[in-house]
Amino acid sequence: MALPRTESVSDIHCVTQWSRYDNHWRGVAARDLLAIVQPKPDARHVLLYSFDGYTTNVRLDQFDQPDVFLVHEWGGKPLTRAHGGPVRMLIPRLYFWKSAKWLRRIQFTISDHPGFWEQRGYHNNGDPWREERYG
Repeated sequence: MALPRTESVSDIHCVTQWSRYDNHWRGVAARDLLAIVQPKPDARHVLLYSFDGYTTNVRLDQFDQPDVFLVHEWGGKPLTRAHGGPVRMLIPRLYFWKSAKWLRRIQFTISDHPGFWEQRGYHNNGDPWREERYG
């Protein structure tokens, strides 16, 4: 909570073919986090770990976007446990399974490591505009 906080409005898209538009978020921009962490130059991927054991993966260039946040508020209220609180990842350009709930750890790596759903046949990228649902 001591990091700079930013507000954002974005849509979310679920792999099960529903969307929710104009969500109001507040949190820490991924770019602000990257400026602090300064991943090594050979890092290309980001692994997201949740407190419940869930994992997912994204490329570093997908994480390093102006609309990617570690969010702690949704709709002007603290993020509830049911929606991933106290903090979740928000990567609105990808299907919502890439926005890990109950975020515990972020790891920057050289190589890609498919997460929970990616290991079970979901597409490794997850772009909703390309309908990248399944691998």
